[in-house]
Amino acid sequence: MELKVGLVQESPVFFNKKASLKKVEDLVKKHSKEGCDLLVFPESFIPGYPRGLTFGTTIGSRTEEGRKLFSEYYKNSIDIEGEEVGYVEKLASKYNTYIVLGVTEKNKVSGSLYCSMLYFSPKRGLLGSHKKIKPTGAERVIWAEADGTSLNTFQTEIGKLGGLICWENYMPLARMSMYSRGVEIYIAPTADAREEWTSSMQHIALEGRCFVLACNMFFAKSMYPHNYRKLLKNEPEVVCRGGSLIVSPQGKIMAGPLYDKTGVVTATINLDEIQRNKLDFDVIGHYARNDIFEFNANGQRETIIE
Repeated sequence: MELKVGLVQESPVFFNKKASLKKVEDLVKKHSKEGCDLLVFPESFIPGYPRGLTFGTTIGSRTEEGRKLFSEYYKNSIDIEGEEVGYVEKLASKYNTYIVLGVTEKNKVSGSLYCSMLYFSPKRGLLGSHKKIKPTGAERVIWAEADGTSLNTFQTEIGKLGGLICWENYMPLARMSMYSRGVEIYIAPTADAREEWTSSMQHIALEGRCFVLACNMFFAKSMYPHNYRKLLKNEPEVVCRGGSLIVSPQGKIMAGPLYDKTGVVTATINLDEIQRNKLDFDVIGHYARNDIFEFNANGQRETIIE
């Protein structure tokens, strides 16, 4: 089975949910016409990954200005039960394209935010979400931790989808939770633009014998709203170089990494390659040694079937 996949390395309209959703529509329209069956967007594309912002926090204190900034970020985040999700569902249906969209998701009851990726099907709409189980460093100021029920995989007409966000991919047992469900297309949106990230994605493809789609954004300081730029004095002009890439189950780079500009990284993948490459290594099969090792992800559900 062959399909064309695309990684959308773009910048959002920062802290502007409505304008960013319109940008998503324009990008889906454009790249679906180029034959993409699956389009992946970067980590927290809506309302933007807030690199360089402290939200007025230091250990032991918070500022009123920081609280106001957090409130603005919250207002522009995505309510999974709100009209924004319906908007993207219509895009997936209209353009007959699977969409994986990185967002900051808000819980209207608790008031907490989560770094999430939402999975959309052309036929079924929103299939579900994965919320980041471990925000990294200062991300913990704004994003809460999810539990094992968020370690979702999805059996779709284009293969079994799953994945982790950014440095969750450095958690061996989190990766194993994806492998244990037989993930075929492993999706890894990130804000990590280091060249070393490429090696990590190649390792995951080899380890999981799956295709890895690692999507990042290109973002410059000048793209922030003017009133936020004063908070970024110590940031370079290019705050995120990108580096999106697609890797085969043999760990070979098929497309990318794309640095220092916006664009879409595409490749045609053949799911038959996955089984062929399990001849000599299968992380949950003949290489697993279940007589020695046991694995359990508390709360993880069975694969969601489209």
